[in-house]
Amino acid sequence: MTNERKLNYEKVEEYDDQTTQELAGHYKEILRLIGENPEREGLLKTPLRVAKAIQFLTQGYMLDPREILSSAKFREDYREMVIVKDIEIYSMCEHHMIPFIGKAHVAYIPDKYITGLSKIARVVDIYARRLQVQERLTMQIKDAINDTLKPLGVAVVIEAQHLCMAMRGVQKQNSVTTTSDFVGAFERDKTRAEFLHLIGTQLH
Repeated sequence: MTNERKLNYEKVEEYDDQTTQELAGHYKEILRLIGENPEREGLLKTPLRVAKAIQFLTQGYMLDPREILSSAKFREDYREMVIVKDIEIYSMCEHHMIPFIGKAHVAYIPDKYITGLSKIARVVDIYARRLQVQERLTMQIKDAINDTLKPLGVAVVIEAQHLCMAMRGVQKQNSVTTTSDFVGAFERDKTRAEFLHLIGTQLH
């Protein structure tokens, strides 16, 4: 295998060494407190792996969604609905630090400015990669798009399964939580109904 091919498949992640070592120390102590032996072979590298994983899962704190949107903000004379649907969400409930997984549907109606479609998905991911509650996540996505692009309206719907409900507590494995937030033109019944119809229709 050539060096070029190796580079193409190489996984590159960067972590702050001091933070990683401090987190690993805490996770090692957690293993001990739950009754495990952190010195046994299978767990020797676990604290370090978890330290890196938690930094990856919460990397949204280090990123600015408004900056992401502004980096691909263009003038365009288009005033119809733009929808990016079925955006995958992987986040962690801030109450138990257990994942919730689902999808987001985001729409906006431009007023002079549009943004790159991938930036909408990036905004969702940035806020999802923080300790969250689904209700706040929904509002944050809406506010970032509304504040940055100043569109005629923004709509966000999130559907998610919360493992804190499936794995512990009430243990309801098939429950789905839906949250929504609308502003501007989407506060009108007709516009909101069109959006909800389109995200529920398989067009592809």
